[in-house]
Amino acid sequence: MKMNKTMLLEEIASRSGISEEECGAVLKTFEKVLCEKLTRSMYRYGGWILLLITLFVSVVAYGQKTERKGRPVQTIRGIVIDGDSKSPIPYATVRLAGNEQIGTTTDSLGRFQILQVPVGRHTVEASFMGYETSLFREILVTSAKEVYLEIPLKESVNELNEVVIRARTNKEEAINKMATTGARMLSVEEASRYAGGFDDPARLVASFAGVSPSVSSNGISIHGNAPHLLQWRLEDVEIPNPNHFADIATLGGGILSSLSSLVLGNSDFFTGAFPAEYGNAVSGVFDMKLRNGNNQKNENTFQVGIMGIDVASEGPLSKKHKASYIFNYRYSTTGLLNLEGGKMDYQDLNFKLNFPTQKAGTFSVWGTSLMDKFTSDFDRNIEKWEYLSDRSESKDKQYMAAGGISHRYFFKNDASLKTTIAATYSQLDGGATMFNQSLESTPYMDLNTKHTNLILSSTFNRKFSNRFTNKTDFTYTAMFYNMNLSLAPYEGEMLETISQGEGNTSLISAYNSSSVGLSEHWTLNAGIYGQLLTLNNKWSVEPRVGLKWQAAPKVTFALAYGMYSRMEKMDVFFVKMKNTGNNSVNKDLDFTKAQHIMLSFGYKISDRINLKIEPYIQFLHDVPVMADSSYSVLNRSDFYVEDALVNKGRGRNVGVDITLERFLEKGFYYMISGSLFDSRYRGGDGVWYNTRFNRNYVINGLVGKEWMLGRSKQNILSVNLKLTLQGGDRYSPINTEATMMHPDKEVQYDETKAFTKQYAPMFIGNYTVSYRINKKKVSHEFAVKGLNFTSAKEHYGHEYNVKTGKIELSDGATALTNVSYKLEF
Repeated sequence: MKMNKTMLLEEIASRSGISEEECGAVLKTFEKVLCEKLTRSMYRYGGWILLLITLFVSVVAYGQKTERKGRPVQTIRGIVIDGDSKSPIPYATVRLAGNEQIGTTTDSLGRFQILQVPVGRHTVEASFMGYETSLFREILVTSAKEVYLEIPLKESVNELNEVVIRARTNKEEAINKMATTGARMLSVEEASRYAGGFDDPARLVASFAGVSPSVSSNGISIHGNAPHLLQWRLEDVEIPNPNHFADIATLGGGILSSLSSLVLGNSDFFTGAFPAEYGNAVSGVFDMKLRNGNNQKNENTFQVGIMGIDVASEGPLSKKHKASYIFNYRYSTTGLLNLEGGKMDYQDLNFKLNFPTQKAGTFSVWGTSLMDKFTSDFDRNIEKWEYLSDRSESKDKQYMAAGGISHRYFFKNDASLKTTIAATYSQLDGGATMFNQSLESTPYMDLNTKHTNLILSSTFNRKFSNRFTNKTDFTYTAMFYNMNLSLAPYEGEMLETISQGEGNTSLISAYNSSSVGLSEHWTLNAGIYGQLLTLNNKWSVEPRVGLKWQAAPKVTFALAYGMYSRMEKMDVFFVKMKNTGNNSVNKDLDFTKAQHIMLSFGYKISDRINLKIEPYIQFLHDVPVMADSSYSVLNRSDFYVEDALVNKGRGRNVGVDITLERFLEKGFYYMISGSLFDSRYRGGDGVWYNTRFNRNYVINGLVGKEWMLGRSKQNILSVNLKLTLQGGDRYSPINTEATMMHPDKEVQYDETKAFTKQYAPMFIGNYTVSYRINKKKVSHEFAVKGLNFTSAKEHYGHEYNVKTGKIELSDGATALTNVSYKLEF
């Protein structure tokens, strides 16, 4: 089917009020990228999807010809709070930086509203007597949606007559004010704008120092640690891996996050030496928040692209009581297509309801969920079979959900109590079948797991003075499990139970954390965390301490230390073996434990350019390993374990993270981040090896430019590029003799030389190009986002070729391109 481009441009222009020149420029850019970057499967359907996008634009934009003379304007609303107590600050001054005429003062409840703000980028400045001025940079104001900001101010530790005015930028520090080192605040707008972000917060953090990115998976490897050692949190509750097709390719990773940037609020990401409130994690923490919906007006978003269809809405439930809702639903475009070789179908839902009251505090109901289905077919033409995988068929279904009810009550003495009752659920049903030359099938895997956690958490926060804040928490997690994994040792043999268990146990944890302003220049953060697993009565008590020194207005030093621990996934505790019968061989496993030491140096080169250097060392001990073997859970990438383990392993990660960042100003920004590190472990054989994820170095270069276009400079063209150079994947030498003796010719590796080999370095290129058209009360955004346009190859292992009789490398260059259209109204 062919389309007349001229007719298409005329139709869109006439119906939407967008000029033909603007439409032509955008579509021309899309055509070029589509021709060069779309993968084979997407290329086949890309033209049809682009046609649907343009037709949709012509329909929804009809009647939107009304255009206000001059540049469209919007409202910035929000609340100013004390950063320590979270209490609102009345009568604070809020204005646009550099513009004295556009501003306001907060009311008695700390709320503010700035009207008639021109669309574009702005910096919002908030100040109050006795507090340090706060700058919120890179705020994107569009014509379709109001902007809501929660601005925390830090009270000076000096007396009023000694206050030194020092502006704090929101991007310089984490949201959690007790973080000393290794912390980064990330905005969801960055996930949409940064090249490689792909609207996925998990991929966004791959731009930060200390993180090794991947293309086919969004698993987060920090400082050479395995992705499964990271903790995912939502609304202050630990949740299961929130990624689609989680733990299949890489344990702890997936393909795409289910948490949409349309509903997420600003969040914190930690790479080491994190505060006492974070437990059950040894590599890092991703602490995510859902934002509140607009409680004054309804706002909606529709987005369609090659990767999926999104619908989001937010608005007031009661304007009088300031109650609001927000939700997002996404369905995969691939679920609508019949792809060759199988079908991939995913969908997710996120929501939050917020109910403030005058006297009883604030209640919120929140949730996230996903559902995935994957089917892989095999080729029935046996003449085409080359590898073992060519004659296998699998079907998998995954479900994940997390939700809760939270209540926060503010007392009159700068204290608050937050209580959350939550539940999480995950389920994985999978099966795999092998076919022989006669097309007769035999099962070789059967998997059914269900995990439910019921969580009660209560946190008391008290700001005793401008120098001292304390936070105390107790959390009880009841864990219910029902799981069964069976595998066939060889093709054609009966399935054998690998792990099996049904019952319940609990994880009990508590912490106490304090922040003390020793002086204007010195801040001490200290606390203690403890946890107990009732399954085997293993426990851990972990001190944390951090010291920060503001040596000069532009120079800071910080030092942090902490002990950390993490329990294994529940299936590991219930591994069965032939010689043990029904006894679980790993039921007495202790926590994996770690100690972090991190030093931080920060230098403010200018108001918009920051340099940060953070050397670190991490010691791991009591790591589960296989006795007399090089196997360690520090390298675990498979979703199951089938061997007996003991807590005798160790690990050591040493390195330095460097970040040079220029904040977006006058339409230009850049960030150069690099990590040099060495990650090693000691297995059950007592020998030290490289870890699987020891790439040794990662260097990222991120740059972007925005132009204000249109007659009134109301439209935004954004071009962003990210280039990454990192060390190659690690692997073990092939044991050819053992492979040839294996009944299925499954490739065997020489584990006495674990991960001594390394593939060639990877050079990964990502880009994001978008054009936003701001009309009165509606905005349109066209975007092209590409991952790995440099076609860097990833390695998946080795396979035996039955036709050639040779062991061959299994690799591939995964390149993803998403062409999308977003309508906000």
